Amino acid sequence: MRILMALILAATPMLPAAAQWPAPDPRPSFHFAPERNWMNDPNGLVFFEGEYHLFYQYNPHGDRWGHMSWGHAVSRDLLSWEHLPIAIPETEVMAFSGSAVIDWKNTSGFGRNGKPPMVAIYTGFDPVTKNQSQFVAYSTDRGRTFSRHGKVLDIGSAEFRDPKVFWHAPTQRWVMVVVKASEKKAAFYSSRDLKQWQHESDFGPTASSTSVNWECPDLFELPVANGKPGEKRWVLAVSQGDKGPDNGSGGQYFVGAFDGKAFTLEPGWEDTPHWQDLGADFYASQSWSEVPDGRRIWIGWATDLRYAHAIPTTPARGLMTLPRTLTLRREGADWRLAQAPVRELESRRGALTQLEDLTLGETPVPLKLGESLDMQLAIDPQLASQVALSLTDAQGYTLLIGYTPATREVFIDRTRAGPHVHDAFPDRNIAALPPGDGPITLRLVVDRSIVELFAADGTRVITDRFFRGGGALSWSAHALGGRARIQSLRAWPIEPAVLPGR
Repeated sequence: MRILMALILAATPMLPAAAQWPAPDPRPSFHFAPERNWMNDPNGLVFFEGEYHLFYQYNPHGDRWGHMSWGHAVSRDLLSWEHLPIAIPETEVMAFSGSAVIDWKNTSGFGRNGKPPMVAIYTGFDPVTKNQSQFVAYSTDRGRTFSRHGKVLDIGSAEFRDPKVFWHAPTQRWVMVVVKASEKKAAFYSSRDLKQWQHESDFGPTASSTSVNWECPDLFELPVANGKPGEKRWVLAVSQGDKGPDNGSGGQYFVGAFDGKAFTLEPGWEDTPHWQDLGADFYASQSWSEVPDGRRIWIGWATDLRYAHAIPTTPARGLMTLPRTLTLRREGADWRLAQAPVRELESRRGALTQLEDLTLGETPVPLKLGESLDMQLAIDPQLASQVALSLTDAQGYTLLIGYTPATREVFIDRTRAGPHVHDAFPDRNIAALPPGDGPITLRLVVDRSIVELFAADGTRVITDRFFRGGGALSWSAHALGGRARIQSLRAWPIEPAVLPGR
């Protein structure tokens, strides 16, 4: 990402005079954004003493990429976030992406007075030599301040970054997965103390590795939701800088086995891209460690590298997706990573709006819904060629969210959703559902300028940002080519986050 980001910043388009933004787009109500300035990758996700920690790539000095440091926020419910001071500032090296662990056994020796340290492992980027190497810092006060231990792993590369570290209980060692980015390889290292690291193996590149690079790896074990009792598999996730689902940035995942040294693909794995998200705006995904109830929860940076610098928001530029709970499912001979909004979202729901048996034709039917909501709906397409919800602003710009029965594709179409942002921004992102016919069910999470669409039990997800021309947003529904029916629609407004001390 770092090389690509430097290139795209040099190619910022000028907006046409007729499409100047009248005002910054409204800040989302319940998705995380910094109070101001630039933000990118989530980092160091860990739960400790009642708090979910969200560290993130942050520029303290402006709303463009640069001076990378670790910003910091904490939450007790994954929705209401308390902003904290910068955790790991830039020094002679920038603090690039990485992870954090709780060293319960104090293998590192960083703990004090019988309390385990929080240890951050991150990439240090030297802007003079361009070298990327892995550094360690630690905290003994719940992540409020960090002391630097220093460099722990250096292979003399300018493309060696984004370490994800976790404790591997069967081998009683720490494991690091870190990318050799331009080689499109995930490298595995082991350590007894988080300081001395031994190379174990590499994975990749694969036949589906056609992008410019790999970044931001993650590795975790999941139960097979529709498998035998106790059946589990390991999931390796990587982000890639280009050639994603809509030809921009995106993320793949691989399913297989991991023995503490090497990752091997599931027998019969079809090496075509298995996308984490089929929209334009899900990148640099990372999962939390130490979640007390055993859930695997991850979050992504809601943008595309092609236009991350151009989105019309201020004083903050950068947004995270909603945290999502992950499960793994078999789908015939294939495998699917399933995602769902964390259950904590339900506690933030307001008064229910419910509709039943709503007939649709070509004339739009107004729907009285809000701009920040959680929606579940069942659609019977009947004879229609397309069924869609429209989200329209006061200037007539419209975002479409819908279903095409003939191809069994759900879609988000933002080709006419707002003024010009970037040449790569107008697009129509689709997700093909499993074979079948008849009604479908969808879940939509919408928050002013972001839509997260979950279909087929969360095995198909589309995440897209959109930016209105101005004024309030209004909803309607329609069908093309024949009648259709919304069997049921249930929508709840999501109350804004209440930050501590505010």
